[in-house]
Amino acid sequence: MKNLTILGSTGSIGQSTLDVVRHHRETFQIEALVGNRNIVQLAADAVEFGAKIAVTADPALFDQLTSALAGSGIAAAAGETAVIEAAQRPADLLIGAIVGAQGLKPTLAAIDQGTPVALANKECLVSAGDVFMQRAAAKSVPVIPVDSEHSAIFQCFETRNADSLDKVTLTASGGPFRTWDAAKLKDVRIEDALNHPNWTMGRKITIDSATLMNKGLELIEAFQLFPIGHGQIDAIVHPQSIVHSFVSYIDGSVLAQLGMPDMRTPIALALAYPERLKAPVERLDLTKSADLTFEPIRHDVFPAVRMCLAALERGGSATTILNAANEIAVAEFLSQRIGFLQIAALVEETLSLAERDSAITSLGSLDDVWDADRYGRETATELARNLL
Repeated sequence: MKNLTILGSTGSIGQSTLDVVRHHRETFQIEALVGNRNIVQLAADAVEFGAKIAVTADPALFDQLTSALAGSGIAAAAGETAVIEAAQRPADLLIGAIVGAQGLKPTLAAIDQGTPVALANKECLVSAGDVFMQRAAAKSVPVIPVDSEHSAIFQCFETRNADSLDKVTLTASGGPFRTWDAAKLKDVRIEDALNHPNWTMGRKITIDSATLMNKGLELIEAFQLFPIGHGQIDAIVHPQSIVHSFVSYIDGSVLAQLGMPDMRTPIALALAYPERLKAPVERLDLTKSADLTFEPIRHDVFPAVRMCLAALERGGSATTILNAANEIAVAEFLSQRIGFLQIAALVEETLSLAERDSAITSLGSLDDVWDADRYGRETATELARNLL
């Protein structure tokens, strides 16, 4: 039996993970489930899978969680410290799927315990990539990517031939506005942006997919996860989301991983690695699939990818500040305080001010990460107020 702890169990990745576990109860047992505000789901999952402890990140919901678990014998806890302690419990694998920068501390806590991590939290690598990967290397802890694109690279990247790499190409669905022009994007409604054509995800990541910021963040992640140079990563639009990434080599070979757009496939790989596990997903039949098409990203309409690559090239805390500003910008859009096009504009202006203020510095510790994150959030918040 493989013992699992799931951070972010009530989110889309967490629920997909539990569905894979549901089909392989003889293989996995749940040590801890960590959720946020969906107490009904958190308690129901803890009971169904026999978790030893269920934790909510919101301390105000402790009594509600305790009541929901009454008589089950499952321990309840709440708050940031409890989340970190859950991540430190003995486990064979931790699934890091908490959305946002709040996932960094508990995931690092698991690494410090020597627990292998299946990583679905972008911020660990975008905000603190150097610090995070150095800590993992120091503890010899494997970091297995869960994102479909990085899972695809993970499967196609020939470590023994790393010196023969030409480039890595991530694919993007293009989101719901793939064919829209900038003038039309001015009038985007929240419900339009949340209507992703291929994937069912949380609100924040769905908005990131609509702006293509998600793809830019994934390029930063790929740089941290794999031994590649700045000029060896790019992205193209692939509306069908069947090909998840390409890895190209200097002999002209291009390796790609294909599959139906279902997160349970990369999750199953991460859970069973280095073995493979039967996943409860639809099988890809290329004879029944529509044509597979590819397009360049329209950087003039969707500047987020270009912005992320520039921040990656800049180095240091630039990607930390970018990520923090984007979290604020997306929250402002979802609260209907700024327009869709202002999301990327707000992030870009935050980065410009960071250059002016000499706020982009090297990241030597977590304290440096938190300082940069704080700067990005405070600056973006102030800029958003000025837009009202």
